[in-house]
Amino acid sequence: MLNPADDAFEARLRQLLPTGAFRPLEPRYLEEPRGRYHGADALLVAPATVEEVATILRACHAARVGVIPYGGGTGLVGGQIDQDGPRRVIVSLERMAAVRAVLPNENVIVAEAGVILQDLHAAAEAADRLFPLSLASKGSARIGGNLATNAGGVGVLRYGNARDLCLGLEAVLPDGAIWHGLTRLRKDNTGYDLRNLLIGAEGTLGIITAAALKLYPRPAREGTAILAVSDPQAALTLLSMAQAQLGQGINAFELMSRVGLDFLAETLPDQRQPFAAPPPWCVLIDLGLSADQDPQEALEQLFVAADAQGLVHDGVIAQSEAQRHELWELREQIPEANRRIGAIMSHDISLPLGHIPEFIDRAGRALAALGNFRINCFGHLGDGNLHYNVFPPQGHDRAEHDQQRGAVKSCVHDLVHAMMGSVSAEHGIGRLKTGDLETYGDPVKLAAMRAIKTALDPHGIMNPGAMLRESS
Repeated sequence: MLNPADDAFEARLRQLLPTGAFRPLEPRYLEEPRGRYHGADALLVAPATVEEVATILRACHAARVGVIPYGGGTGLVGGQIDQDGPRRVIVSLERMAAVRAVLPNENVIVAEAGVILQDLHAAAEAADRLFPLSLASKGSARIGGNLATNAGGVGVLRYGNARDLCLGLEAVLPDGAIWHGLTRLRKDNTGYDLRNLLIGAEGTLGIITAAALKLYPRPAREGTAILAVSDPQAALTLLSMAQAQLGQGINAFELMSRVGLDFLAETLPDQRQPFAAPPPWCVLIDLGLSADQDPQEALEQLFVAADAQGLVHDGVIAQSEAQRHELWELREQIPEANRRIGAIMSHDISLPLGHIPEFIDRAGRALAALGNFRINCFGHLGDGNLHYNVFPPQGHDRAEHDQQRGAVKSCVHDLVHAMMGSVSAEHGIGRLKTGDLETYGDPVKLAAMRAIKTALDPHGIMNPGAMLRESS
């Protein structure tokens, strides 16, 4: 059992840390984007150095007080919000926001965990380099949280998840020990991989305080197109064709449905749309090519080849950077449109690419048997990650369907599992999906996870209740 961060504990911690480390507990630290979790009272601490993080964890470990690591607060599965249990300590990394080094000749940037993702992009750009992790929440998400959740986003097809972009970590383990693993090496076979153990652990095994991250040369020429396709199978065939023609030049390959475009028209009517009549499905293709390649010409050749095979029937190829921005804005505003409509259930799933068309067809029919729903299926087709979100009929509120949320989730997740997919593609487990992990996770994997958790965090102080349920 964990103890509360009571007045006596707070007094002891204040003796160990400078006054500037303590912040008033503002409502934003107890809220999450979807409004489904609301945090309980907590002690908020914002350390400025790795040594201060170590001091906090040593004290919490000794007193058996729970710790909630906090990045930008943009997580969508409640990993940063604790509703139950004794008063916790929220450790915000917002004051650890320094870019420690930019090494363009090594294609490396070293940044503290509190650096906002968009600021990391700017630091890389200033060195004529690219840090390719890109999310809709890039203006507020912090790189420590991105790593703790192994964030994905739109560039995974070409560059991989957050895990694939990290060379080394500095982190504090639950007992306060500092791991100085901030290596810039690309080859290092010296034992167990603690870096990849902490990445994606959602703060349950320690707190990431800094990272050495991969940079890339900026593509000399970029191009974007949105192409109308008849169905997901045509989109998947188009992806294969694009990869054959363009190889590693594809930055992103995003799937969107007519429902998503309709949602934009309904909630964001000023958002410019590329088609007079929305097609049933469309894909957004983004290219990054070398100086001797013309992206517009490459996209035109792809359209001609795809049209000849009946895969596409309309499209828009951006003729300027402003048009590229408009097309990307269309894709990036879909989550905001979803938020305004209000989903009954949102699903962050991944499937083997070849199973995606069948899943979309079967899931739609299965949900139709449960009720009258609108389904906005969109996402990162290039890496198999779909955001499969279920909404009430137009003119109705999601609250009217609260009693169906469990049935809707089981319908989708059971089918994903049966088709060898994952019920958490890029958002993580948090507190929202602990039951799903138990239902669909491999028992051997779960046992190993619990053994690792017990070994590194024997008192269970780190983000209690996230990913793995607290032991009673």
